[in-house]
Amino acid sequence: MLVPAASARSRRRRITGRAVAPWVFLTPALAMITGVLTIPLGYALWVSLHRQRISGGGLGVAEEVFVGLENYVRVLARPDLLPSVGRMLMFALIFVPITLTLAWVFALMLDNESTRLRRVTRIGIFIPYAVPGVIAALMWGFLYLPGVSPFHDFAAAVGTPPPDFLGAGSIVASIANIAIWGAVGFNTVILYTALRGVPGELYDAAKIDGCNAIQLALRIKTPLIVPGLVLTGMFTIIGSLQVFSEPNTMVLLSAAIGSDWVPMMVVYRDAFITNDLYGASALSMLMTAATVLASLLVFAITRWRATRGGA
Repeated sequence: MLVPAASARSRRRRITGRAVAPWVFLTPALAMITGVLTIPLGYALWVSLHRQRISGGGLGVAEEVFVGLENYVRVLARPDLLPSVGRMLMFALIFVPITLTLAWVFALMLDNESTRLRRVTRIGIFIPYAVPGVIAALMWGFLYLPGVSPFHDFAAAVGTPPPDFLGAGSIVASIANIAIWGAVGFNTVILYTALRGVPGELYDAAKIDGCNAIQLALRIKTPLIVPGLVLTGMFTIIGSLQVFSEPNTMVLLSAAIGSDWVPMMVVYRDAFITNDLYGASALSMLMTAATVLASLLVFAITRWRATRGGA
């Protein structure tokens, strides 16, 4: 009788250990997510629903009162919001397709066995991603700046008008170029890793069937890395909605960039310059909602296309 009882207790301990073990490994990640995401997001939501008011004709004690959606209405009614959103969308229209296309091309190139110096090429493509965005913006800013730009020297040498990289008509493309230069490497690594996970037997079978390098890339490799393309596409869209460091660094070099050039710069200005923390929190929550909706839209379109293709 003792042996079955001991065996049952041992079995219960094993079951309990198996149930607890995943949570032991997940606890550090959950704690980090809670500390750096959930708590700040919850605090920002709380602040966006409140506002500081002083009673007694401005002579009383300041207190925070619940105002509901008043801060959101006030932010959406501001005249500088729509132009900043328009510039952000223009940036996204340049940044997203070019970044994804270059990353796709570079990943296919690196996966091609006939490409020379693949190790050196991988390092060269990834290095720009390792450069902080502020440093990259400063570096490219001096390349754009008249008087020190080699592009201006080249234009003078060939007798053509110098390009106005920092003018109002080209500043969006100039900033998008900085962001593309830094983002292509990361996306290339994701797509290249996805390609390396494809079994080589599929490539061998395609070659036996007569596929050349271009057909292999377009008809075999690309369909197999669609999940990687979706992931990089989502990251790129999120990055375009959150663009901040490049224009904020370039603001001293170009008169075409103001403190309200993109929504995230408006958030920064309201929070740290004009001390309107309530409006900044409301706008940041709106940008968070836009980011989540964009991510869900990407997943919905991908699932719809997969379902349609399966049907």
